[in-house]
Amino acid sequence: MIPVDPLTLLAFIPAGLALNLTPGADMMFCLAQGLRGGPRAALAADAGIALGAFFHTAAAGIGLSALVAAEPVLLDVIRWVGVAYLLWLAVGALRSGPVPTAAGPALSPARAFRQALLVNLTNPKVILFVLAFLPQFVDPEHGPILPQFLVFGVLLALGGLVVNGLVGVFAGSLGRRLAQSPRFARGLGWATAGVFTALAARLALMERS
Repeated sequence: MIPVDPLTLLAFIPAGLALNLTPGADMMFCLAQGLRGGPRAALAADAGIALGAFFHTAAAGIGLSALVAAEPVLLDVIRWVGVAYLLWLAVGALRSGPVPTAAGPALSPARAFRQALLVNLTNPKVILFVLAFLPQFVDPEHGPILPQFLVFGVLLALGGLVVNGLVGVFAGSLGRRLAQSPRFARGLGWATAGVFTALAARLALMERS
């Protein structure tokens, strides 16, 4: 038996898809990783973000996210760790130089996965979003809360996996073609660093809810 009311599920799917289609930090991160590492790195980063989103959903279901959101100091620590990590990625993108075309992608899929997972886990906005959005579809009278959170988390993660993956693969294919030109390769490095820096600034200027 499905732990979520079918009518609620039908209402959640288009709402979740609309959120996945809205350009945000996750989509921009996959785009940036695709530009530097190619389609495989983009898909790996996409998987890392999806896993991080599911972790946040599961944590909210068992109350951990609510605890973190109630402690402003913990939120600030997580936020500034995320800012520092994004800036470190930006510096790395500038130092990486032209992307090699014969030796494979400069950014391995495993590394792209780890970076994306850490970026997602250190984004307090994801915690606050999960706490603000998912409870609207959770019905305690229908059954245990945690299974309902997990179902919604899987659907959100799958939607993001498809949308962000398509964006990253498109950017990755384009990036690998342009990498044959040193000038374009350097431009990709600057563009990637710009995306990471913009994400760091957005996170640093985030208003506490």
